[in-house]
Amino acid sequence: MDLPLTLYRIDPGRNMRRYYSLSLQPSLFGDIALVRHWGRLGTTGQQIVELHDGQGAALKALQKLADAKRRRGYRANQTVAKS
Repeated sequence: MDLPLTLYRIDPGRNMRRYYSLSLQPSLFGDIALVRHWGRLGTTGQQIVELHDGQGAALKALQKLADAKRRRGYRANQTVAKS
């Protein structure tokens, strides 16, 4: 899996243009931070940071979130065109 992972959900019929980005970063305290960033394309969006004890736990949490987003219709390779 390539990181950071950015998923898109674009549905012009519903005026939906969303993104969801997941990345792993080391924290100052030796933990691994799972950084989640999401919002409407073209906006600043929102962000949350979750700390995990190790890279294995962080990767497992990242995969679980990515799978949930894919079930909701997010895809990694959608064409992002500015309107």
